[in-house]
Amino acid sequence: MTGADGDVRSRSDGDVRSRSEEVPSRSEEVARIERDAADAIGAATTSAALAEVQTAVLGKRSALALAHRDLAALDADARRTAGKVLHDVRTRLETLVAARAQELGAAERAAMLEQDRLDLTEVTESEVRSAISRGRLHLVNQTQRELEDVFVAMGFTVAEGPEAETDWYNFEALNIPPAHPARSMWDTFYLELGQPETVVLRTHTSPVQIHLMEDSPPPVHAVMPGRCYRRETPDARHLAVFHQMEGLVVDHGITFADLAGTIETFTTRYFGADIHSRLRPGYFPFTEPSAEVEVTCTICRGAGCRTCSGTGWVELAGCGMVDPAVFEAVGIDPEEWTGFAFGFGIDRCAQMRHVIADMRVLTENDVRFLRQF
Repeated sequence: MTGADGDVRSRSDGDVRSRSEEVPSRSEEVARIERDAADAIGAATTSAALAEVQTAVLGKRSALALAHRDLAALDADARRTAGKVLHDVRTRLETLVAARAQELGAAERAAMLEQDRLDLTEVTESEVRSAISRGRLHLVNQTQRELEDVFVAMGFTVAEGPEAETDWYNFEALNIPPAHPARSMWDTFYLELGQPETVVLRTHTSPVQIHLMEDSPPPVHAVMPGRCYRRETPDARHLAVFHQMEGLVVDHGITFADLAGTIETFTTRYFGADIHSRLRPGYFPFTEPSAEVEVTCTICRGAGCRTCSGTGWVELAGCGMVDPAVFEAVGIDPEEWTGFAFGFGIDRCAQMRHVIADMRVLTENDVRFLRQF
C-alpha cells in the first residue's frame, strides 16, 4: 500500500508541477498575443490597413482564435479561467480597434474636406481667369455697340429713353392721332397702370426723338438705340421683341440728299464696300417724303435666297424727311429748320452681317450658336 500510495503521491505531485508550469506559460503567450495585436492596431495608418489588421488579430485564423481552440485540452476549471482571460483580451482588442477606426476616420474626413475646400483668398486673379470660362456680350449687344461706334465716328451722339411710353410720345406727337389707319402698322402691347393716359410698350425708338427735341434746341444729330415691342409673328426676318436704332438730324438746310448719303455711308462702313443701299418710295406718317431702305442681301450677295425672298435685297430701314407736323408738336419752327430721320433693326443688322439665315436663333439662347460670337 505504501508503494501504491507513494506511486499515487508521486503522480499527483507531477500533475501539480505540470499545471503550475503550464499556467504561467499560457499567460505569457496570451500576453504576447495581446501585445503584438495592440502594436499592429496602433501602427495602422489607414482605415483599409486597420481592417486588414482586425482580420489578422481577431479573425478565425488569428493567434487569439487558435488559443481559444486549445482550451479544449484543459480541464473544466482551467478552461474556465483561461477562457475568461482570452475573452477579456478580445474585448480589449476590439475596443482598441474601434477607437483607432474612429481616429483614422476623423483624420481621413478632415483630409478629404481640406482637399475639396476652395479657399478663394489663396487663388490669384490670373488663376481664376484661366479656370473660369468668362461670359461675353450677346451678339445683339455687340452689334449695337459697333453701330454706335459707326455713327459716333460720323458725328452723331447717342440718346436713350424709356421702353414704356404714353400714347402721346409713341403715336400722337409723331403725327399718328387716335383712330389713324397708320396705327395698324404698329400693333402693340398696352399696359394697364391705372393712369389717365394710355401707356404702351414702345413700338419704335421714335419717342426718344420727341423727348430729345423737347429737351434740346436744334441742331440735333443723334441716334437712339433700344428695345421695341410689336405683335409680330416671329419668322426668319421678324421678332415680337426686337432692337432698333433710329437716327435724327435737325439743322439748317438739310435735304433728302443728305439722308441718302448718310444711309450709304453707314451701309458701306458697317457691312463692307461690296454691300450697298437703295431707297424706294414708302410711307411713314412722321416723315414726308418717306422711303424704305434696302441693302444687298449678305446671305446670297444679291443672287436671291429664302431670306431675301429671292429678290437679292433685304429691307433694313425706313427713313424720310421729318414731317412739319412733328416739328410743330415739339415747338420747332419748320420754316427755319429741316431734318431727316431713319430707323433700322439692330437684330436685322446682326443677321445680315453675320450671314444668319433665320433671325429667331438670336432669341433661342443656343449656346452652340452664341459661342461663335
